[in-house]
Amino acid sequence: MKVVEKLKDIYWGWFVVTGAFLVLGVSYGARYCFGIFVHPMFTDSQWQMSAISLGFSINLLMYALGGLVSGRLLDRMAPRWIMTIGACIAAFGFISTGFVRTPGQLYLTYGVLCGIGSAGIGAVVSSSSVGKWFVRQRGLAIGVASIGIGLGTMVLTPVAGYIVKNYHWRIGFIFLGVIVLVVGVLVSQILMGRSRPEKYGLLPDGDRPGIRPLEQKTDISHASSATVLRDYRFWVLVICFGGAIMAQAMVFVHQVSYAVDNNMGRIIAASSLGAIGVASIFGRFFFGWLSDHLNDPKYSALLGYLIMASGMVILLNTETAGMLYAYAIVYGFGYGSIAPMMPVLVSDRFGRDVLGSAYGLLTFFTAGIGGAIGPVLGGIIYDKTGSYNQAWRLNIIVLISISLLMFILKPKR
Repeated sequence: MKVVEKLKDIYWGWFVVTGAFLVLGVSYGARYCFGIFVHPMFTDSQWQMSAISLGFSINLLMYALGGLVSGRLLDRMAPRWIMTIGACIAAFGFISTGFVRTPGQLYLTYGVLCGIGSAGIGAVVSSSSVGKWFVRQRGLAIGVASIGIGLGTMVLTPVAGYIVKNYHWRIGFIFLGVIVLVVGVLVSQILMGRSRPEKYGLLPDGDRPGIRPLEQKTDISHASSATVLRDYRFWVLVICFGGAIMAQAMVFVHQVSYAVDNNMGRIIAASSLGAIGVASIFGRFFFGWLSDHLNDPKYSALLGYLIMASGMVILLNTETAGMLYAYAIVYGFGYGSIAPMMPVLVSDRFGRDVLGSAYGLLTFFTAGIGGAIGPVLGGIIYDKTGSYNQAWRLNIIVLISISLLMFILKPKR
């Protein structure tokens, strides 16, 4: 009974953080396992590698498109059913991928179904749901929730790898589908049934009446999606985060090949991706926390970009495994700023009332365009020059440029 009483005293926003943490873990953990399946699918099916990789590109595009819809729905209803439906669609997509026989079927199951379903259990819905419950501690809360992305990847990647190695890649997809279904549906139904604190007689951050001025208690604006699109600050965010995600995607796809080209073992090269994931966990917490303690959270994002650029400088000069891991730690820590700072800055500039739709729009432009351009551009540069050096130099220029651009982002009105 004492435990139940203590739970009742906990501000519900922290239960939302817990739910978002778990949902993000299974959602991104399952999607980021795709690289484990590529070579086994290639060997087993004899499909072209480019044909298999296209499935992931379609997945990312559908995720970005789905974010537009799920974000708008979140501003009108609680996340429970958005997440439940998303988890069911994504799970069906994963399980169906275990039975595909042609590339076209892969594009439909993993590309379309998993992509759309993941939009319902992705960062747009999860992080925006958290952002609606916090103002003063928004950065910390979203940062803690986004740690689920890193931990989910750390847990599911080796498990999926074990299943693929010892059983079959088809069993691996079915396993991921079951995990997404069970965790996604249970968590969304139990913890994600409330929209924002004011509807339940609560204040953001769990504050009591009289602690701060009314305008700070609510932090709600009445902007519309059309208003957001007409605001230059939104497009500054698009350019900045689009550039960061372009650099991120380019590195994630090509860094292993770069390390192998520099005479490093495949195991060392592949494990550097895991090092980025571990470092990003600390980055997500730090940059979220830091944004709560600065006069303007844009400086937290700016610092993340500069740290990513520093990591790219190390990668450009990498000749040993030690330098590769040093790059992974530095770059991963800076990369950890992206997930919490996108919703934090959207909410700070446009308010919690349109956080879902505004974040969905931002995700569409940054992940759908920037995320798609990065890997392709890196491949083109390699094909033209026979090296990734120019690609890494381009990333450094882009990351420094968006750091400078972030300075002109004016505060909320």
